[in-house]
Amino acid sequence: MNVQEPLEMVVVHDPEQAVVLLNPLRAQILAHMRKPVSAAEVGRLMQETPQKINYHLKALEKVGLVRKTGSRQVRNLVEVLYQAIAKSFVLSDALGFEPETVRRMKEDGSLSHLVHSSEKMKRDAIRLMERTEAGETVHSATLSATVHLAGEEERQSFVQEYMEALRLLTEKYGGSGGKMAADAKSGQSCSYEVLAAVYPQIDEGED
Repeated sequence: MNVQEPLEMVVVHDPEQAVVLLNPLRAQILAHMRKPVSAAEVGRLMQETPQKINYHLKALEKVGLVRKTGSRQVRNLVEVLYQAIAKSFVLSDALGFEPETVRRMKEDGSLSHLVHSSEKMKRDAIRLMERTEAGETVHSATLSATVHLAGEEERQSFVQEYMEALRLLTEKYGGSGGKMAADAKSGQSCSYEVLAAVYPQIDEGED
């Protein structure tokens, strides 16, 4: 089976695709599927069982967000390989939902993903701290900032510029070209997780 390169971005117009895509776990699965992978591989990355990942892969495949790219023999098992049809997905405002429904779906999906991402970051941070206690040097970076946006137009402009800046940065360092190969030869780790979020500031006294 020929492996096709995923598109850079797909605008989702189909309501069924939108509903499936807005499941936070499925959104995370798609993020690990820019190249052909098996349910077992994704399960290891996400610390989930292959059975659970495979269930969600079937739902993603049914609406056309992932496709089968082949299979491989692993010991006595045959693993089916899947790949996302695109590197990123954008929910279209032209969906057959009311504008307020689309807005709520987008926000609820983003907030759910924020919860899952923060939980993953906590788990990873604990594991990395254990490695530093064992004498290993772990490189990381964090940024916390507050921005003040005057109205909806400025908020949308900020979010668009923010996403574009992250897209350019991750695409620049996210390939498998010469720089990553050079890093591998020097013995340095080549893969880093990048988690970023934007959400309204909460007052300290707010429940």
